[in-house]
Amino acid sequence: MSGRAGCFGLFKQNKVKKLKVFKVSNPENIKTMKLYRHPERIYNELDALGYKSGVSLKTGDLSSFDQYHYLGTDAIDDAIRILKIGPGKKIIEIGSGIGGPARYLAEKTGCHITAVEIQPDLHAIACSLTERCGLSGSVRHHCGDILDFPDSRHDFDIIVSWLSFLHIPDRSSLLKKCHAILKTGGKMLIEDFYKRGEFTKEEIKVLSEDIYCTYLPASQEYKEQLVENGFTEVELTDKTDCWKDFVRERKEKFIESRDRNIKIHDIKVVEELEDFYKKMAWLFAGNNLGGLRIIAKKG
Repeated sequence: MSGRAGCFGLFKQNKVKKLKVFKVSNPENIKTMKLYRHPERIYNELDALGYKSGVSLKTGDLSSFDQYHYLGTDAIDDAIRILKIGPGKKIIEIGSGIGGPARYLAEKTGCHITAVEIQPDLHAIACSLTERCGLSGSVRHHCGDILDFPDSRHDFDIIVSWLSFLHIPDRSSLLKKCHAILKTGGKMLIEDFYKRGEFTKEEIKVLSEDIYCTYLPASQEYKEQLVENGFTEVELTDKTDCWKDFVRERKEKFIESRDRNIKIHDIKVVEELEDFYKKMAWLFAGNNLGGLRIIAKKG
């Protein structure tokens, strides 16, 4: 595979034809994933809590709504501990969403972080919330494709990414970019999906059309790709069981709160999120989709 077109190295084994091929460089394509369709819903949640437009915020006011990955700030705390993140560290986050992890990292540790997000609407919301939290001096938001990020910026101590690599099928280009922008001796922490077993045709369809995920390696393949692209000391931690519990509980809580959610949001927003949460729980229940925390070092 070349360029940024979708890659179906994983799916060819199932001989499934006529799947959509997405280009990573077009941020509109990722809107097939319903989680990303209405990011402005966070303002509805803030209004419901009495935080009107322009009111100053703390990261704790947002943490229930601005973490799109699994296990929320607990996952960020794990990264802080494992990577020993502290004041002065230069960090880049790939796929920063509406900025939740970046703001939390900056406020809790005093680090400086560049938050890279390809979707302009998520980027704009992230900038607004970061300003309201008084963290614009510590968090630099960058809107664009990580594959286009300048290699000349090879000064980052740490790369972090939570559930974003799954959207980027050109892993070779992605890992080369990560290696290029890290300092020698710098570390990377990724939380991402991986392939545990052979996906069914229906699972492939949901992954590609609803999760915007057209390629996943097996865990050993993931490790080999990192090593091939210059990373050392690769550590894999399987997160499948706790993520399976998380997505199931998230779905159940959201359904239980349906009436409350409809009052705060448009019913279309609620129905789309409910559909996404159900599909995510269904995928993990099939036991072919897994989760990994990956730590690697630039040698």
